[in-house]
Amino acid sequence: MKISDFYVGQNASLSKRFVLDDVKAFSQLSMDNNPVHLNEEYAKNSIFGDRIVYGYLTASLFSGIIGSIMPGPGAIYLNQNLNFRKPIYHNELVTATCTITHIREDKPIITLETICKNEKGEIAIDGTAVIKLLES
Repeated sequence: MKISDFYVGQNASLSKRFVLDDVKAFSQLSMDNNPVHLNEEYAKNSIFGDRIVYGYLTASLFSGIIGSIMPGPGAIYLNQNLNFRKPIYHNELVTATCTITHIREDKPIITLETICKNEKGEIAIDGTAVIKLLES
């Protein structure tokens, strides 16, 4: 992979439905047992009205794109900022998209716009990522 292989506007996406088993696995890994993610009765009485997927679990799709698709293997996170706009509910299709917004000429560093949308096409998470390429 070379910095010259990429261009501003280039993008890649991944879609996934997070199910209860995904949420439970993330709960165990993160040691976050917030009942709004896990307990149906508790979540029904929350402001969300149902169980929601962890924001960081949803945002992990960005890592899937960056490490596996674009830029791909050898890409290293330098920075990621996230704004959580809307919840993603269990079994809801979410689509994450990373779009190149800037390429540094002096170093193999790319800035990405990172967006997750829910099934309705509404932005659930947005932010930016800065990625370093381990050029081959």
